Amino acid sequence: MSMLRSFAHSVRPFLETDRLSTVADAFLHTDYQDYLSVAVVNQNNQPVGMISRHQLTDIFLKKFGRDLFGNRPVSDFMRQEPLAVDVNSSLLEASSYITAQMIFPLSEDFVITQEGRYLGMGAVLHLLSAMEKQISQNNQELNKAYTQLSSSQAQLVQSEKMAALGQMVAGVAHEINTPLGYVNNNIEMLSEFFAQLNTVLQAHQQLADTLLAPHATEIDIAESLAAIDDAKAGMALADFFTDLDNLFNDTFYGVEQISELVMGLKDFSRLDQAVTDNVSLNDCIESALLIARNTLKYKVEVLKRLEDLPYIRCTASQINQVLLNLFTNAAQAIEDKGYLLIKTWTDEQQVYVSVQDTGKGIAPQHLAKIFDPFFTTKPVGQGTGLGLSISYKIIQQHGGTIRVVSQVGKGTRFVIALPRHAVLAVAA
Repeated sequence: MSMLRSFAHSVRPFLETDRLSTVADAFLHTDYQDYLSVAVVNQNNQPVGMISRHQLTDIFLKKFGRDLFGNRPVSDFMRQEPLAVDVNSSLLEASSYITAQMIFPLSEDFVITQEGRYLGMGAVLHLLSAMEKQISQNNQELNKAYTQLSSSQAQLVQSEKMAALGQMVAGVAHEINTPLGYVNNNIEMLSEFFAQLNTVLQAHQQLADTLLAPHATEIDIAESLAAIDDAKAGMALADFFTDLDNLFNDTFYGVEQISELVMGLKDFSRLDQAVTDNVSLNDCIESALLIARNTLKYKVEVLKRLEDLPYIRCTASQINQVLLNLFTNAAQAIEDKGYLLIKTWTDEQQVYVSVQDTGKGIAPQHLAKIFDPFFTTKPVGQGTGLGLSISYKIIQQHGGTIRVVSQVGKGTRFVIALPRHAVLAVAA
């Protein structure tokens, strides 16, 4: 049995020839009180139109409306294309048809027919409510599956982000070790210098105390002078303060390098913050290169051709993540030594970043898959296959595109294009 049959309430339709005032009076009867409209049928009981309470109210509220129009047939005022569905239609078909045809604010119900003849009236609200209930029931398992899938996807993305963060921390830690090492050595040398200087100062203080003592003898003064000579033994005073100044300068430089790396990591590693800001892609490139320096410096010579770029609205930490992924992939693709060429430029619509390496390249059969989740050509345990997939999604979410061309044995080039329509004015 069709579900629509349960909606077919046996409400007597109006004939085409029924007077309009008779129809209006009928709507006051309890048989019609639950319906917004009623079907108009011909002598063969076929729906030819529909008349609604709204139409009748609009007609009879006019001055002398009942006198002017009351005796005219309902066919003069009916809607000639009734909302009609066959009783054998599915609930989805009926709901789709009614939803597409009904007019807001809702002022009509719909006709249910069987083999083209009037069967009864159905309430739009009842149909939509039943459809909503059915969709809700059908979607419960889909929602559950979607929730599980989203959770798994979020965990995978987070794992990739944490892997990238771990890679950054390891690289930055290695970079920090060099300046930290000579800062530590300089501090030890400064400690020795000041210990020696303190010995000399104490010897001078002893001489001053001896000279001021009322009973000091020449022998006491001579001994104090000898103590000063002993303290100064091995000290080249002409070079002492020059060396001291150089140690301070080297130490300040090392601390500055460490500070730069730490600040770079702090700015770069906000992978979970969706903070949009007005950003220059050139700044993002410099930030990503700073973090990737340990990975690149041993075998990759970085060449930069960066044009002046407008500031665009984006999430800098996410763009940094994309660039770091491209720089790291380039370093891994270069087996011995090679070049990484980074270019930026702009036109009236977009800002562009090109990242080109002289690595081993990507095989044609793999090129179309590199943005697919979990696809990787790296050995097991050396890659998740999510880096480029996440990068593609990030660029896509920013309204941009990322393209790739590659030739085996010669290298690979990625080109990122981001829209500049959200350019913001930045104070100089």
